[in-house]
Amino acid sequence: AFEPQAVLDTVQAERCTALHGVPTMFIAELDSPGFDQYDLSSLRTGIMAGSPCPAEVMRKVIARMHMQDVTIMYGQTETSPVNHMTAIDAPLEKRCETVGKVGPHQEVKIIDSDGHTVALGEKGELCCRGYSVMQGYWDDEEKTADTIDADQWLHSGDLAVMDDEGYVRIVGRIKDMIIRGGENVYPREVEEFLYTHPDIQDVQVFGIPDSKYGEEICAWVKTRPGATLTEADIKDFCRDQITHFKVPRHIRFVEEYPMTVTGKVQKFKMREAMVSALQGATATA
Repeated sequence: AFEPQAVLDTVQAERCTALHGVPTMFIAELDSPGFDQYDLSSLRTGIMAGSPCPAEVMRKVIARMHMQDVTIMYGQTETSPVNHMTAIDAPLEKRCETVGKVGPHQEVKIIDSDGHTVALGEKGELCCRGYSVMQGYWDDEEKTADTIDADQWLHSGDLAVMDDEGYVRIVGRIKDMIIRGGENVYPREVEEFLYTHPDIQDVQVFGIPDSKYGEEICAWVKTRPGATLTEADIKDFCRDQITHFKVPRHIRFVEEYPMTVTGKVQKFKMREAMVSALQGATATA
């Protein structure tokens, strides 16, 4: 199992210059007990990948872990796997808030729900094409056809925006988008805001069914060691800072998130647990 203190011990003892991981690993390292007592001055670079990295976390990794040349990589197993990457000489804002630009081995486009390419600055599904894209899923022609179209574009399932310089920002997963009362809410947007709270270590936002609004917003929050937060505190923090319909209605404080063996958060399991808990509370009431 991943142990943040073991990683920090090793970096200090071996004078490592590079450190790779998924965002949840870096978050755990930054909040590890005694973090400020570690000598991490040997670190210079590394790779953060596997899931979207909150901009606030990226800034802390650069500033507090001495990783001035850390980069973000984006891709999928189906693309072998990297197709976007930040550059160490890019502006700090671009390095923290985007996944960089597409590599020379791939083509990319961002499309709307009708398959038309959207304008720069507009949200849509990120698609890629190139020699590194898989031929298909083993023994699953139906899934392959759903993922790769007739023109060999692989549909990622990720919502993205490209700016006029070619930098791509991942907004979230299409299947994770919340439609509350007819309004589209992107979980990552809410997560990015909540990460700015000084007592929040990590947060995951997702939607659950709601009889009135179609879906409601839930947040599972991990607080920093020693911090005390209530649901009211978080809602007060959101008030007048983000649009009212983006404020989480249901908030749960947790110690851990359900994850895959590679450190990716499993929101579908959180959604199932939250629905079950709320149904149980309703039945009891």
